Amino acid sequence: MMQPQPHSMPSGSARPRIGLTYDVEEDPERWLLEEETMPESPLHDQVIDHLRLLVHAWIARTRLGRAYVARNVACRWDPNDARIGMDPDLVLLDPCPQDIESIKLVKIWEIEPHSLKLAIEVVSETTAEKDYTDAPARCVRLGIAELWVFDPRLTGPTTTGGPFRLQVWRLEEGQMRRVYMGPGPAHSQALDAWLVVTDGGRRLRIANDRLGQSLWLTQAEEQFRRAETEARRAETEARRAETEAKRAETEAGRAETEAKRANEAERQLAELLLELAALKKT
Repeated sequence: MMQPQPHSMPSGSARPRIGLTYDVEEDPERWLLEEETMPESPLHDQVIDHLRLLVHAWIARTRLGRAYVARNVACRWDPNDARIGMDPDLVLLDPCPQDIESIKLVKIWEIEPHSLKLAIEVVSETTAEKDYTDAPARCVRLGIAELWVFDPRLTGPTTTGGPFRLQVWRLEEGQMRRVYMGPGPAHSQALDAWLVVTDGGRRLRIANDRLGQSLWLTQAEEQFRRAETEARRAETEARRAETEAKRAETEAGRAETEAKRANEAERQLAELLLELAALKKT
């Protein structure tokens, strides 16, 4: 059962919104997954890869390897028909099976209950209808706690009020409820973070704050930022050393000048003493 509930109007919108509650009839024939994989656009691929790396870095920071984020892994709920299920662009398992890296098929009857924490779908022209309408219903059957649907090109259908750049669905009491739809930002309970749309709507980032001032980084981005910080520190130290060297050079030049002045004064004094001695003899 999929029941979008009444929700608040996104900020900046002048049109009132209404809530609709409706049931989706499960249709096994329609939900059969095709074996052929549709080609993904470069934008779709880039968004998914970056999100996967962000969640992977979050796992490394907070989950100590207990969780796993998988791309396009087959998730199935029907023991009698392995063709019925969902292949999310990304799915987060927490905790994950010990042999997750070798698993090609996630069977919900073989994993720990409530371990499917998050699914992410990035909409493309070929998957728009499925991502908007089928994905929430399939998440209910799989027991996925939260679903993000990101539509960077706004190619989704208008039948459910869209298209929307970002949707967040949440499983509540056995029903999938759309808790956010709009341009972002939106809060994720699964990661306890904020989803922020950037780059003119072409990227979905994760942040610690609503304004996106503290964006999450991938491990590669963290290493790059660390190296950049070290390079700036080294540059600052080099400039400081150069300044000190110039100051020392200036001081050395001043000391040399003073020494020459002292030598000249001693020479002049010696000449005067000689002249005085000569005068005394006369």
